[in-house]
Amino acid sequence: MSTNRPFVAASNPDFSEMDNASISGRHWKLMFISGMGFFTDAYDLFIIGVVMTLLKPMWHVKPLEESLVESTALLAAALGALLFGRVADMLGRKRIYGFEVLVLAAGAIACAFAPNIIWLIGLRFILGIGIGGDYPVSATIMSEYSGKAHRGMMVTLVFAMQAAGLIVGPLFAAALLSTSLSHDIVWRILIGFGAVPAMAVFWQRRKLKETPRFLRANGFQEDEAGKIVRIDQGQTPSQSISFWDGFHRLVNDEKLLLRLVGASAAWFLMDAAYYGNTVSSPLILSALQDHHTLLQKTLTQLGIFAVFAVPGYAVAALTMDRLGRKTIQCLGFAMMTVTFGLLALIPGIEKMSIPFVLIYGISFFFTEFGPNATTFVYPSEIFPVRVRTTAHGVAAALGKVGGFFGVFLFPYLMHWRGLPAAEAAAAITSVVGLVVTMCMLPETKGKSLEELSAEPSTPMERAA
Repeated sequence: MSTNRPFVAASNPDFSEMDNASISGRHWKLMFISGMGFFTDAYDLFIIGVVMTLLKPMWHVKPLEESLVESTALLAAALGALLFGRVADMLGRKRIYGFEVLVLAAGAIACAFAPNIIWLIGLRFILGIGIGGDYPVSATIMSEYSGKAHRGMMVTLVFAMQAAGLIVGPLFAAALLSTSLSHDIVWRILIGFGAVPAMAVFWQRRKLKETPRFLRANGFQEDEAGKIVRIDQGQTPSQSISFWDGFHRLVNDEKLLLRLVGASAAWFLMDAAYYGNTVSSPLILSALQDHHTLLQKTLTQLGIFAVFAVPGYAVAALTMDRLGRKTIQCLGFAMMTVTFGLLALIPGIEKMSIPFVLIYGISFFFTEFGPNATTFVYPSEIFPVRVRTTAHGVAAALGKVGGFFGVFLFPYLMHWRGLPAAEAAAAITSVVGLVVTMCMLPETKGKSLEELSAEPSTPMERAA
């Protein structure tokens, strides 16, 4: 296998000033603009479970149709991540940024007017493309602008905007369910609201400047007047202009291929366990509170998110640059294995309210303070600038495919053997994720993006 790497550090650019800079107001603004897509992602992740609970008796939804509604957006997100990720390396982050939220908003609004279940499934495919496209571009922009001492925290905070979506979703659903509005109107409002945060940041995204790292890698820089000018580097930069070129570069370099497999496999396994549990949470909570109303179950889930998931995001952001990505991801997968295993193995756990909620909640904490954050951070750091969004898109796409399988299979496992079967599958998935992380991914804390592009960091990479 070839190890040709002409794109790693062609001009050896010096970004020391950017790497050593402290967090500024510009960083916080960029974090908010980039994070609103993930607010919408998490909002939709929760809301679709409530929507399906409302629609099942109204439209007589079959189990297969329910699984497709809840999982189609995830499959489409894989396509969106691949497409937007590759184009952002070909044309630039700035030229593509913002259009992914337009697709997302269009999908959300269209879903709100779906006349039947078939239309809803198809329109959620459009929504999913927009959600997936946000992953590689937002993560990479934040990573390429951040200093090396706080890069992990800032990229994590972009992703941690999901926490706000996980809170707003149940609150908004509870507010609408407590009104006298018909359920047909409620579900349409819930699903259409996803367009609001996306459109709120569209123009802000379009006004962002291109990242200095992307400009330099392609032979340009911004002068003092703010104009983009060509740099005389003595050679023509090997810009990725072909759609397939970036994928070929990743596959033809042994080190990058190993990192790509590790990042993608970890994300696939993480989302298979996480999305199954999260999207199917109304179904899970039904095992605990079968006699409770949808409003009561929604408020219960809100409590679980607020007490366990939100602190998990916060701890992940605060410790990402101290403990390191690899330590946090290994700890998270290990604790997910334990908690999912307990839910699977303790007889009648779903009938024990306090132990059930405690264990289920702890699984959420260590998912957020763990691989749900780190699988997003890793691909934005461990690949060279010219294939960074391409590689992130591949990893995110495999993650969404994992989420698709998790969401699609979880209800069937619940109907087949109940909670033990579903949680046992999640536990097995998590332990495999732990092994992948330990063997295939490097530690990235404290290193510049250029250092990470040039150095092998794991025994398997050195062996390759």
